[in-house]
Amino acid sequence: MIPAHDLEFDVVQTSPKSLVANIFTAFGAGRERELGGSSLVQFLVQAANTALIAAAIVLLSEVLARGSMVDVVEYVTSTSRPGLVAIGIVFLILAFADAIIGKAYQSTLLVGPLLLLPAFFSGQKQLFLSDPLFPSDLLFGRQIMQLMPAMVAAEPLKAIGLAVGGIVFILGFITLLWKSRKVFPRINLAGRGVRLAISFPLLAGFVTLMDPMAFSAFRDRLNIVPMMWDQNENYRHNGFLLAFAFNVPMANVAAPDGYSNVAVTDIQTDLLPASFFSGRQADVIVVMSESLWDPTRMKSVGFSADPMPTIRVSQSGNVFSPEFGGMTANVEFEALTGFSNAFLPYGSIPYQQYIRRPVPSLATFFESKGYVTQAFHPFQGWFWNRNNVYQSLGFQQFHSEENMPAMDKRGIFASDEALTRYIIKQADNTEKPFFFFAVTLQGHGPYERNRYVKNTIEIDAPALSDASASALATYAQGVKESDQSLKALMDWAKKRRRETIIVLFGDHLPPLNEVYTESGYMANVVATRKASVTTMKREHETPLVVWSSKRGGQKDIGSVSPSQLPYYIVRMAGYRHPYYTGMLGRVSERYSVIDRHLLIGRNNKAQADWALSGRIDPLIRDYRLLQHDVMFGEGYGLERFFPEQANRLQPSS
Repeated sequence: MIPAHDLEFDVVQTSPKSLVANIFTAFGAGRERELGGSSLVQFLVQAANTALIAAAIVLLSEVLARGSMVDVVEYVTSTSRPGLVAIGIVFLILAFADAIIGKAYQSTLLVGPLLLLPAFFSGQKQLFLSDPLFPSDLLFGRQIMQLMPAMVAAEPLKAIGLAVGGIVFILGFITLLWKSRKVFPRINLAGRGVRLAISFPLLAGFVTLMDPMAFSAFRDRLNIVPMMWDQNENYRHNGFLLAFAFNVPMANVAAPDGYSNVAVTDIQTDLLPASFFSGRQADVIVVMSESLWDPTRMKSVGFSADPMPTIRVSQSGNVFSPEFGGMTANVEFEALTGFSNAFLPYGSIPYQQYIRRPVPSLATFFESKGYVTQAFHPFQGWFWNRNNVYQSLGFQQFHSEENMPAMDKRGIFASDEALTRYIIKQADNTEKPFFFFAVTLQGHGPYERNRYVKNTIEIDAPALSDASASALATYAQGVKESDQSLKALMDWAKKRRRETIIVLFGDHLPPLNEVYTESGYMANVVATRKASVTTMKREHETPLVVWSSKRGGQKDIGSVSPSQLPYYIVRMAGYRHPYYTGMLGRVSERYSVIDRHLLIGRNNKAQADWALSGRIDPLIRDYRLLQHDVMFGEGYGLERFFPEQANRLQPSS
């Protein structure tokens, strides 16, 4: 009696019904039949073939995404790159899908296009834009459609070819699925069970590694390195498929409940028009100081001198940073836009995933008042995608390492003193009122022992190890030099005829690691995300200075989220604005901190897990609705809340 599986192979071999059957007979079932009827042999052959298919998919995805073979071979062969890991993951996906379908190799027809089409679109996107495809790009379908006429006009023949190719591909794909139903070899229950038993646990374990915000020693051993601060390098090193997967969690930005034209239209605006207040034409300089924090808050450590005397005398309050030890761009996003990370997916980085069109900011506001708007950062412009983001935020010029003169270094980073001198020089050469936004670099970690030739502040810390004491001493010296730079900026401003407003704040606590635990300041080397108000403030507050050369410093601001800073800046400059002093003003009167896990009221009472409570304050609801409307929605509220955006959104002639 002939075995059933041999009958199936014979039908495929002797009665081909299509070209698909002939191809499969030559490379698939026929070869497996020649090797014998052993289930184990067939399983091994099918596994080997599936591995080859997985390798082909990964190779082709890299070629499509990169637009050439450059770096592709190294990616899949180098032990320092995760190319082989990507092949293994695709192999597991194919094996899992085959087990579900019940046919060997048929999953290729489904999984292959799902993995290759995004890679193709990424390669096409980079022909017009500077960054690869992100999952969040799907949120901007309307903007992509608006770009289509320009793309077609630029290359009409290519557009027609792509359209025809797309239609042919779809028809061919449907035909292939239909014709291949009886071609692929059936997998028995045992084979399906083995595939599921192997693939499902490994895929589930892999998913747990794909949180880019969580540390994983095992992921590091696989040479998978999420580089969310530099997406081009993220895609180059990890490959398209893995880098794309890192960005998937950030793509789910759902419209808040109740979002509609009517809901946004009903949001309260100021009774008096913003134009009623003409402002004082004061110059504004905002400095976000890298990792600036008050180390004297560690009561178990003694300092021979106050490392930040100027800041302490002028301090207006504290910034409650949503981050710790890094993720500077998220703090910067809040401070420039007045929008909140609390309303975005956990782990997202707006600078990388969401800012794809003109977004209102302090730069666009001050430009509408006749100001010169410039941004400064003595590092490379690609970092955190600032080259593109600053254009979207409306800055007229970005001074980065590429176009700034060589600066004196403190360690490997440009010194705060050199950056301050450069800002002063640019200000002296600017006749019109200006809005300057600067991000310093000197305070960046790690805090190596010999960064400074001599530390002028001694520390007394018997509880700290030598390594921790050395790191803290280096950090304290950097704080002192940041403080001296602020003093130099203030001294210069006091001599000017035109009023100068200076705002300085730290973006987050420094990554001092064991210094925190050894000193008893924190329970862990990183800050907690959910705790009491006292603990959260201790682990997230950085100094804030809001100061005017004519009127001195503003006091008693308290502890505020970076998203509240535009309110204080615009108000101190003497202006009114429907959003920056209207909406943010109302929020500031009631809440000082808007964190994704915690709302802290002006009465210092906290609402933990407020977003899950089901009873969201209508004021916070409106704040969130308006942010979504501007960043992702239809822009129902732009004209009323951001009138200065009207010209920026008009298509150029």
